[in-house]
Amino acid sequence: MAAKQPARRTTRQQVAVADQLHDQEDFVSAQELHSSLKESGESVGLATVYRILQTMAADGELDVLRAPDGESIYRRCSTGHHHHLVCRRCGRAVEVEGPQVERWAAAVSAEHGFTEVEHTVEIFGVCAECAAKA
Repeated sequence: MAAKQPARRTTRQQVAVADQLHDQEDFVSAQELHSSLKESGESVGLATVYRILQTMAADGELDVLRAPDGESIYRRCSTGHHHHLVCRRCGRAVEVEGPQVERWAAAVSAEHGFTEVEHTVEIFGVCAECAAKA
């Protein structure tokens, strides 16, 4: 029987990052989150912010996307499988369900003999508000 892993101790920095993310509606980078923490008087190093975000994402607490520039961006999301529409200009994100995507992924996977398939679909564009400003 495998030994049970001890529970991780919750640190002040983890609480600060989680609280800051709770107040964010859109996806943010580690650098943006670090700046917000500094502005609110929290002392958390950038490397610590990265480490906490990576742990939270691995634990399923956050969604993580690759922005068009390649940077990882993070956000607390609703539970359950979903996809995102993300504005390249302002960062606004909309959670969407995609039954057509689910059917397509299942069909392509079955066609090639794959099982236990997971997928992520992120659509980047310009939201209506940003387009109207242009």
